[in-house]
Amino acid sequence: MKARWIRITIFLVLVAAIAVAIYFRDQFDAAAVENWIQNAGVLAPLLFMLVYAVGAVLFLPGMVLTLAGGALFGPVLGTFYNLTGATVGATLAFLVSRYLASDWVADKTGGRLKQLINGVETEGWRFVAFVRLVPLFPFNLLNYALGLTRIRFSHYVLATYICMLPGAFAYTYLGYAGREAVGGGAGLIQKALLALTLLAVVAFLPRLIGRLRKGPSLTVPELKQRLESGNDILVLDVRTAADFIGEQGHIAGAVNLPLEELPERINEISDYQEKPVVTVCRTDRRSVKAVELLAQRGFADVHVVTNGMTGWNENGYPLADA
Repeated sequence: MKARWIRITIFLVLVAAIAVAIYFRDQFDAAAVENWIQNAGVLAPLLFMLVYAVGAVLFLPGMVLTLAGGALFGPVLGTFYNLTGATVGATLAFLVSRYLASDWVADKTGGRLKQLINGVETEGWRFVAFVRLVPLFPFNLLNYALGLTRIRFSHYVLATYICMLPGAFAYTYLGYAGREAVGGGAGLIQKALLALTLLAVVAFLPRLIGRLRKGPSLTVPELKQRLESGNDILVLDVRTAADFIGEQGHIAGAVNLPLEELPERINEISDYQEKPVVTVCRTDRRSVKAVELLAQRGFADVHVVTNGMTGWNENGYPLADA
C-alpha cells in the first residue's frame, strides 16, 4: 500500500511539473538558456547538462537546448554535453515510467498494443537504435514509452547514447555555426556549408537505415514454401485495386494496399511491424518502393518477391479466385 501511494505521489508531481513546463515553454528560448548558463562560471557545463536532463523529463523542446549547447561550448564539447544531458534525461524518463506503470501495462495490455510491446522487446537494443537514428516518434514521449517495455536498461542507455550521436553533432554544429555567423567569426562560408552537409546526412539517415533493415529478396517458390509452412507472414500486394482483381489475380490471403495509398493507410498493417512482410506487384518495381517505405516506417522484416505475380502465374501456382 505504501509503495502504491509513493507511485501516485510521484505521478502527480510529475504531471504537475510537465503541465507547468508546457505552459511556460514559449518563454523557453536559446537566448535565455545561454544567458543563464553563462553566469554559472566553471559550473556551466554541469548546470547545462542538468537543465537538458530535466527538460527531457518535462517535455521541453530539446532542439532549443541543443542549439544553445553548440553556441555555448562549441561543436565538440557542445556535442558531448548535449548528448550526455539528453541521455541522462531519457534515462530518468525511462526509469520513472518503468517504476510507475510497467507492471500495470504488463497485466492490462492486450491486442495490438501487446503485440507492439512484444515486438519491441524481441528486437531489443536494435529497436532503440533504430528509433534514435530515425526519429519516428517524439523524443520525450518515446523515452516514457520505452520504459513500459522490458528492454534491458543497459541496452537502452548504450543504444540511446551511441545512436543519438549523429543528430546531436549535426544540430550542435548548427548552433555553433549560428553563433559564429552572429559574431562575425572567420570561415563563415565553410562552417555554413559544413552545417548544411551534416544536416543533409542526418536527413538521409532514414533512407539509409531503411535499406539496411530490408531483408533479402524472396523468389516466388520461396514465398510459396513459406506460405505452405504456415508461417505468420503478411503478403502485401501493392498493385492498384483494379490489378489486384484483374487478369493476373492475386495470392490467397494477400492484403491489397496500393503503393500510392500506402503512406496514409500503413496503420492498417501495424500488427505486422515486427513480423515478416513480403511485398508483391506485377513484377517487383512497385514492391521495391513499398519495402523502402515500410523499412523507413519501422517495419523490421520486409522482403521483395522478385518477379511478383508474373512469376507466380508462370509457375502455375493457385490464385485466390481460382
